[in-house]
Amino acid sequence: MEQRWSRLSASAAIAVTLSLGLCSRIKAQCPDTPKDGIVANPNRPTVANPADITQYGVLEVEYGYDHVMGLAQERENNLVGLFKFAATCNFEIRWDTDTLVRQTNNGATRTGFGDNALGFQYRFLHQAKLVPSMAISYSLEFPSASVAKGLGTGKYDHQFRYLASKDIRGVHVDFNTAYFFFGRSGVGGTDQNVEMNLTFAHSLYKKLQVQGEFYGDFCFNNGEPASAHALWALVYNVTPRLVLDSGIDHALNSAAPFHRRYFVGVTYSIADIYKALKRH
Repeated sequence: MEQRWSRLSASAAIAVTLSLGLCSRIKAQCPDTPKDGIVANPNRPTVANPADITQYGVLEVEYGYDHVMGLAQERENNLVGLFKFAATCNFEIRWDTDTLVRQTNNGATRTGFGDNALGFQYRFLHQAKLVPSMAISYSLEFPSASVAKGLGTGKYDHQFRYLASKDIRGVHVDFNTAYFFFGRSGVGGTDQNVEMNLTFAHSLYKKLQVQGEFYGDFCFNNGEPASAHALWALVYNVTPRLVLDSGIDHALNSAAPFHRRYFVGVTYSIADIYKALKRH
């Protein structure tokens, strides 16, 4: 296990170093921070992510609280986060973290750290009149959650994702399709499936926005049935770099892994790291 962690840490360090090393070469092609200042690029609250990444050089954080109602009266409370850094114009480094997991089932409660994931997103096409923004992403989830407490599988998971985003007559649309490899607990091999997401967002009043999403998972290779969900949220831009969200995610069929999820969260653009480094 220590060797795996060492290899993972080394790979992450190499990726970050290479990204930072490329920045000086690509900077001439990158736009500076807009005159109006930094603008947040929330991936929350939908399951799908936008194809467009965080502004060049900006470090951004998202955090949310989830209350999940299971199918058999089990309950789960999660504190989940995402740190994003746009190392180049089109390349974003990502760290997903389940900071806290609290599960209650049959009167027993288990609390601990969840799993973490490291990855990247690369935007290879910018939005134009007839085409959407397009990107690909990859993340590796590594087992930091306790297997003994039943909070994790102790296995590595992989996620590959294609993303497309387009603004159409005042409505912002995101489409994602993802392929997952989940390590099997206690046995070898992986469970695999495909997930598809379609989201839309539209302004309600001034800084208030409504978002909706329909997403579903196809049948797993192990025979686990397909599932579908619908998500609805309100999003409020307190300032251009501070965004709040709240909503509900509910199952559309009995095969879904949970019945209902309530959530609240925040997105904040911390700083333009490259400009901050220049000042010092």
